Amino acid sequence: MKSLLKPIYFLLLSSLTLFSCEKEDKIEAEISKISIDFTVERFDKAFAEVTPNTLPQLKEAYPFLFVKSYDDAFWLNKLKDTLQQELQNETIKKFENLKKETVEIESLFKHVKYYFPEFKTPRVITVATDVDYRNKVIVTDTIVVLPLANYLGKDHFFYDGIQEYIAEDLEPKHLVVDLATNYAKHYTFNQRRKTFLDDLIFEGKLLYFKDKVIPFKTDAEKLNYTEAEYNWAKANEEYIWRYFVDKELLFNTDTKLPSRFINPAPFSKFYLEQIDSESPGEIGKYIGWQIVRDYMKNNTISFKQMLTKSTEEIFDNAKYKPRK
Repeated sequence: MKSLLKPIYFLLLSSLTLFSCEKEDKIEAEISKISIDFTVERFDKAFAEVTPNTLPQLKEAYPFLFVKSYDDAFWLNKLKDTLQQELQNETIKKFENLKKETVEIESLFKHVKYYFPEFKTPRVITVATDVDYRNKVIVTDTIVVLPLANYLGKDHFFYDGIQEYIAEDLEPKHLVVDLATNYAKHYTFNQRRKTFLDDLIFEGKLLYFKDKVIPFKTDAEKLNYTEAEYNWAKANEEYIWRYFVDKELLFNTDTKLPSRFINPAPFSKFYLEQIDSESPGEIGKYIGWQIVRDYMKNNTISFKQMLTKSTEEIFDNAKYKPRK
């Protein structure tokens, strides 16, 4: 009897996997038919080429990018500033065109539109401003601003003095990921978070959102991890989960826990020398992601509905088991 059960189990598993892939393929085919009308507006180039005669037209086209209290002389003098010139030169040199990024942004918008029909395509505008790795992209209901100096590549001289784990995220490939993160926060119900588990589930929702809207990115890229960091997380998932459970962290309200396991950092803080030196930062996000994935796998519920569910609902019904 046992010899029969094993083949039947794998046959059933294969059938379910095949069905899931066929369903995803059908959804992707529907998404590809969605029409998204937008262009990336290169304000960075336009401002670099502005003259006293053309400045009024530029201000009229982009009033939200000019502080009203500053007169034309201020903006024209800014063009002569050596730092501004360097910012413009470096961003234009790196992003002479944005073909790949434009394709990825269009795909992101199509996926968001599919799951959220009320979504209106925003204007997408590039700027050359100071490096600000805490606010890498700016998203509103009608406008997306892309400060390109935040994506010049981890080894760019602008990032000298920035810690390595932060500079790792300043790669062009992370631009659409950061954009997806902003949209995930917009569409995800953000209940008042009291416990560590609340943080895990919320971050897991954001990453599952990326599963849906940027499926063309790898799992490592969705986390802003290197492949090596992502492989470490996968290989140690059971250990990490056991640590969280054994140390009774899940329902703990210690405000230091996010800085140990959620917030950007060079490594996660287990307070164990060997593990801390090997682990990537933000490891709690990975665990929350796997819980949410299991919840979606083990329950009949739409992606959009899941975003509104409470921590308790998701955790109690996820049937989460860490991968060994």
